[in-house]
Amino acid sequence: MKQSNGQRGSKVENGKQSRPVPEKPPEDRGSKTEKTSAPQTGPGTPLGSWFFSKTVRQATAMRKHVQKIYNHQSDILSAQAAEAVQTALVDLKKTLASKPDKEALERQMENLEIVANKWLKPYPNAAWRENVEVLLVALAVAMGIRTFFLQPFKIPTGSMQPTLYGVTSIPDHSRGFEESSPAGDATNLRIPSGWQRIQEWFAGASYLDIKAKVDGELERVNPPKKLLIFSLYQSLEIGGVTHRIFFPPDYGSSTLELRAGLRLGTSYKKGDQVVHMKVVNGDHLFVDRVTYNFRAPERGEIIVFETKGIPEAFRDYFRIPADQFYIKRLVGLGGETIKLGSDRHLIVNGKPLDSSTPHFEKVYSCDPKAPPRESHYSGHVDTPGLAPFFHDHPDGVDIPKGHYMVMGDNTLNSLDSRAWGYFPANYLVGKSFFVYWPITERFGWGYHR
Repeated sequence: MKQSNGQRGSKVENGKQSRPVPEKPPEDRGSKTEKTSAPQTGPGTPLGSWFFSKTVRQATAMRKHVQKIYNHQSDILSAQAAEAVQTALVDLKKTLASKPDKEALERQMENLEIVANKWLKPYPNAAWRENVEVLLVALAVAMGIRTFFLQPFKIPTGSMQPTLYGVTSIPDHSRGFEESSPAGDATNLRIPSGWQRIQEWFAGASYLDIKAKVDGELERVNPPKKLLIFSLYQSLEIGGVTHRIFFPPDYGSSTLELRAGLRLGTSYKKGDQVVHMKVVNGDHLFVDRVTYNFRAPERGEIIVFETKGIPEAFRDYFRIPADQFYIKRLVGLGGETIKLGSDRHLIVNGKPLDSSTPHFEKVYSCDPKAPPRESHYSGHVDTPGLAPFFHDHPDGVDIPKGHYMVMGDNTLNSLDSRAWGYFPANYLVGKSFFVYWPITERFGWGYHR
């Protein structure tokens, strides 16, 4: 068996054609001994040899590979086998530690090859074993990073707009709007091509353009078919004919039929426009799970928390699932008294927040005399429909120790602490860190600007 680039199996070769070890000592082979021409970094230093000598690198890799196999099989080897392998490993290690010539190093490699092939047992399906090992290690590292350092999240709704965006579309009939962003009017929506289409894809934009293939009624809109986290296709049934959308976009907390305004039973003629829509991905970001292990959260930071921390009575009333995550701006800390002012500014312990408060520069950059606007910074609206919890506490809300209150920047479209109060600190996941998709002005740390 040969040692491939992946070092498969237990049989090892030095990369050259096998040749018998000479019986005569090296001095009897003549006075000409080929010395390695690899430069050294210092007297007796093997590091320089490793960088500049291919033979040294091969020998080092071989020794590590045999040592790994020996470690796996040491408990089943006989004493004779264990001693033979250990001796060959030590000999090669000593040779590597000195300033070896190429020929001496190759002899030790051949000796280790012979010993390994004689005493170590070959593994069946060695290539598969090593590939699975690499995969498992990669998964373990990824899960460790996700659990303890950085966890990826995507934002489905617009409660934090315009700081962080959820999924938007043109049109968006789910909210009664013909459009949900300033990108344009649905009736004038043009699907780009070429380089512009590629640029918009990197900005998270997808286009749907479906025309009826036959005369008939819309009979069914099927949910997307998924493989793991990937949407493969989605289908519509019109007049008994299937219309497929391959790799459909993420519709956020809505659906295709709601966003596009599709209604079952609607009649179409062949060639009629069924769906003509632009969908823009919500921001995907990493959440920092490390920082709050070393310091307490600060007011104004954008945080992610588990919805099961919201009191059950409010979850039931507002139909909030307990297995989701919300992203909001932290506005109230445990032990504080919070009120909503008539100017749409928060009052904390009798002191109003304003645009000079850290992390609230944009939130309170609005004119309090102007009416609040959807997806614009408009302070914090305190109407009974949006802030029933505060209307039940006209003198202010006393936040218990170890609890937090949060609010969305899109004050007209955010279900937050104004409605359901506070949640325990142990349901806090972390703080927003880095937007990794799509590539817009908010990419990276751009949303902090």
